[in-house]
Amino acid sequence: MVLPSAAPQLADLDLLLSVDRLGSLGKAAREHGMSQPAASLRIQAVERRLGLRLLERSPSGSQLTSAGATMATWARTAVDAVTELLVCSSGLHDAGSRSLRVAASLTMVEYLVPRWLTGLHQRLSDVTVDVQAENSDVVLDHARSGQVDVGFAGYTNGYSDLARSIVGNDELAVVVAPDHSWARRSAPLTPAELSAGRLVLRERGSGMRETLQHALGDLPGNGSHLELPSTTSVKQAVTEGAGAAVLSLFSVDRELREGWLVRVPIVDITLARKLYAVWPKNAALSRPAKTLLEIASQEQRRNIRKAQARSRHANKDARDVSRPRPRRQHPVAAVGVA
Repeated sequence: MVLPSAAPQLADLDLLLSVDRLGSLGKAAREHGMSQPAASLRIQAVERRLGLRLLERSPSGSQLTSAGATMATWARTAVDAVTELLVCSSGLHDAGSRSLRVAASLTMVEYLVPRWLTGLHQRLSDVTVDVQAENSDVVLDHARSGQVDVGFAGYTNGYSDLARSIVGNDELAVVVAPDHSWARRSAPLTPAELSAGRLVLRERGSGMRETLQHALGDLPGNGSHLELPSTTSVKQAVTEGAGAAVLSLFSVDRELREGWLVRVPIVDITLARKLYAVWPKNAALSRPAKTLLEIASQEQRRNIRKAQARSRHANKDARDVSRPRPRRQHPVAAVGVA
C-alpha cells in the first residue's frame, strides 16, 4: 500500500495531540521545540491536506473543533502504534547487539578466531557467539546471503559484492615427515618439483587450495595427490608419510618445533596469503561485529610491527657479521736512545 500524498505527517499529528492536551498552540510549540508561528503553519498545512478545520483559535487559547477532536482520536491510535513499533525495533536492536554469527575458514577457526573471541568476551561479556567452521567458499557464500554477520576467509576473488578488511597475513610452508626424502635435501625445492611430487591437499574451495593453485597453476591430474577436508587431517596424513603438504605456519608451528614435521625451503615462489573479514557491502556491522574486527585488526598491526622489528634486527646482525673487524694493535716496546 502506498500512502496518498494528502496523508498528514506523523509529527504534525503529534503536534495536534499536544495542542489538545495542553489547550494552547504556544505551549504545544514550546514542547516540540519550535516557534508558535511555525507550529501554526504546520497545523494549517494539515488542515489544507485534509480539507478540514481542526483548531478554533482565540485570544485565550486554542481548542480542537469537533472534526479536530475526531482526528485527534484517530491520530492518537496512529502515534501510539508508531511508538510501540519504535519500542519493539529497539528491542530487536538490543537483541542483535547481544548476539554475533560468525563463519570462518577452518584454519582461522582453529588458530586465530578463539583468541579474537576471548578479546571480544573481555569487552562485551554478554554477547552470545555462534561460530561456523567452513571452507572459504562457503564462508563467502554465507556472508553474501546474510546468514552470518561477518565471515573470515582466506581469499575474496570473485566476491566483489562483499565489503572486506584485511585481518592477517598467513605465511605458508612446505612440510614433510622427518623420514621423507625432501627432509634431507641440501638445495631448496623448485615449484616444478613441488607440483610433480605427491601432495596431501585441502579440498577444492578452501583458501589453502586456492592459494596453492594460484602459485603453482593446475596440478598434474595423475591421481597421485591425496585430498582431505581439514588441516588436522592433512597434518596427520603427512606425519604418517602420505606425502608433502603446503600448510599455514599457524597450524604447524608446534609440529615443527617438536620435530614431527620438517619445513622444506622452496625458491622462485612466495607462499603467502592475506586473511580477510567479509560482510555484505549494504549491511551495517553490529557493535559485536565491529568490536571483533577491531580486535583482529589490532593483532594484525602488532604482528606487522613485530615482523618489522625482527627484520631490522636480522639486517643489523647481517651488517655486523659482514663488517670487517678492526685489526688488533699490539703494544710496541719503547726503545731508549742513548
